[in-house]
This record gives sequence, C-alpha cells and structure tokens, in this order.
Amino acid sequence: MAPNGPLVAVTASALAMTAIVGVRYLITSGLFAWITHRTRPGHYTGLDKQIRREIAWSLLSAAIYGIPAGLVAWGWQAHGWTRIYSDVHAYPLWWLPVSVLVYLLLHDTWFYWTHRWMHQPRAFRLAHAVHHASRPPTAWAAMSFHPIEALTGAVVIPALVLLVPIHIAALSVVLTIMTVMGITNHMGWELFPQALVHSRAGRWLITASHHQRHHESYRCNYGLYFRHWDHLCGTDSGISSSFASPR
Repeated sequence: MAPNGPLVAVTASALAMTAIVGVRYLITSGLFAWITHRTRPGHYTGLDKQIRREIAWSLLSAAIYGIPAGLVAWGWQAHGWTRIYSDVHAYPLWWLPVSVLVYLLLHDTWFYWTHRWMHQPRAFRLAHAVHHASRPPTAWAAMSFHPIEALTGAVVIPALVLLVPIHIAALSVVLTIMTVMGITNHMGWELFPQALVHSRAGRWLITASHHQRHHESYRCNYGLYFRHWDHLCGTDSGISSSFASPR
C-alpha cells in the first residue's frame, strides 16, 4: 500500500461515517418531527429559526461523531483492532443482551458526569449553552451541540468497542437506542404512556418527562438512559408537569 494509503482509507471511512450519522439524524429526527406535527399540530409553531439552528449544529456534530467512528470502523475492518465480533458463537449467547446493557450503563455513566461538568459556569458558557438555547427543545435538538460537547459524546462508543466485546448486531441495537432515546427525550412531549412513566420501572428510566425537567431547571436530571446516578447523587428532581403523557 502507498504511504498515504492508510490516510486515504481512514479519511474515506470518516467521510462515510459522517454521512451515515448525518443521514440517520435527518431521517430519525425528521420522522419524530413529523409524528409531532401529526399528533400535536402547532406544537413547534414559531420555532422555525430555532429548528434551523438545531439542524445546523447537529450536522456539524455529525461530522465530529463521524471522525472517531470512521477511524474505529477502518481499524475493525482492516486490522481487527476492536472487540467487535460477527461470529455469534464467539461468546456465550447470554452475552448478547448483557453487552447491550453494559454499553448503555457505561455510556450513561460517562454522560452523567460529563453532563454535570458541562453545567459548571465556564463550561456551560463555552459549550453547553448551545444545547440549552433550544427553548423548548424539539425533535431536531438531540444532536444540537457545540463541537466541544459533541466531542465528549463522540468518543464514548469508539472507546468502548476497543475494550468491551460486542456483536455487530448488539452494537446496532445500542446505536438505535442511543438515537431514538436522544430524540424522544427532546421532543417536548411524552411519547411513552403514563403506565410506563409512572411505574416502578419508570422511576429508573429517562423519558421526555424526566429530561424536560432538566431543560426547565438546568441543575437536575443529568442522566441519559437511566436515573440511578441522579438518585445516588441527589440530582433527581422527578418529572416535568408541563406536559402530560398519553394514556
């Protein structure tokens, strides 16, 4: 291979992953924005300028997410550097669902503590204020980050696949959950039924009702998927009463 061969391959991989992340964002956020329009007409009325800003920041974030993802994808395919595996029998079958939970728990831990750091005054002014400029957040806001904040999120999954074994299908499940939860938590209304939101399980899960409270009060409800860190650290402030979930 020519000396610049690896650089060309990595660049191509990063561009491909950037395109994948960007298109995935546009399709999924667009879908949930359409659902919002159909089920709650006028919910985003007057937010056109904000939504355009959210899309612009999100597409920039897609590029930042795409670079480490592309590097990891190249390393996996060309050199086998990651712990991603495709042979379903390489590890016990019980590891398939457990690996998904492990990834979500580790990602949630990283998010909780970096999110709390982002609410320190200097970090907030420098970076996190971009995300909180969405008032109220919309289905387009899930990736609306300053590049510094986008970078803190972009490194998590690439780091985990270097350390923790995961089947390619299980990794797809993790990425799907990450995308869907990121969007539905920002829609400004509760997608999930009250039976879940107000259940025992709901006490430990993040939905829009919980994350909306964070966007209202700033100093609480820092989790991504689960509420255990908020409970343990005394930062759980319950759910927002500003909108009702469907029955």
